[in-house]
Amino acid sequence: MRTAEEKLTEYVSADVRKKSKISAVSVFLVAFFTLMCLVTIMPIYANFIATFKPGKELIQHGLNLKIQPDIMSLKQWIFLFTGNHQYWPWFWNSLGLTLVQVVCVLFVSAFVGYGFACYDFKGKNALFLCVLLTMMVPFEILMLPLYREIIALKMVNTWRAIILPGLANASTIFFFRQFLTGIPKEIIDAGRVDGCSEYGIYFKLILPVMKPAIAAMAILQGMGSWNNLLWPLLVFREAKKFTLPIGLNTLLTPYGNNYDLLIVGAFFSIVPLFILYAAFQRFFVEGMTTGSVKG
Repeated sequence: MRTAEEKLTEYVSADVRKKSKISAVSVFLVAFFTLMCLVTIMPIYANFIATFKPGKELIQHGLNLKIQPDIMSLKQWIFLFTGNHQYWPWFWNSLGLTLVQVVCVLFVSAFVGYGFACYDFKGKNALFLCVLLTMMVPFEILMLPLYREIIALKMVNTWRAIILPGLANASTIFFFRQFLTGIPKEIIDAGRVDGCSEYGIYFKLILPVMKPAIAAMAILQGMGSWNNLLWPLLVFREAKKFTLPIGLNTLLTPYGNNYDLLIVGAFFSIVPLFILYAAFQRFFVEGMTTGSVKG
């Protein structure tokens, strides 16, 4: 028979080994994610350093992490804000189009997702299957027939041609549907008992609960809209209506490359995305995890 002292010693030793194992795993995870963070930040840092160097330096040596005070200056930044170029019309076009597109897509997709999650109607599963199937079709396959339709509707060179085709986004509808299936149906029943209309139930009871999901989708939709190049490139015909990705792309031509504006403009273009994430980041993780496990 082991004495109480031996049992206590064995228990303490096992506890120490367990804590040591947990500590080793924690150190490994911290080191791993620190490395991943550095790998992610390095390209942004290299781009930031390049904004203070002349464009010819980039042509000769490419992006690098070297700090060279003898050739670095604020010339490119001053040129961005005071120079004679079309960067700011492109910037405001992208900003306005992104805001309108995000608001419209979230409004429509949240409504559709709510309908799929909280109502029972004939053909519901078949319709939802159709929504899922559209997620499997690459945009490049739809591009030509969609472009012909835009021409037939005389919407070329307009914002409507950008906004309307993606108004009911399949992935956003799926995300909202998954999020809302985890909400107790008693909330809706209680609203009906209290005499609230169906629209009142949605706007007063359901929409406040959806804040994390809306924030998560606002970030993802905002990034997608802000960085969208291919479809706006097909739709817009006038330089004054170009978005920022198209405008920056026009700075690279066979007849000359404006790297001075391109590098500083490309770096400044990520500022709105940082602001968007900072505004909604406290909801982002909650919205993404909740939408992934409920349903």
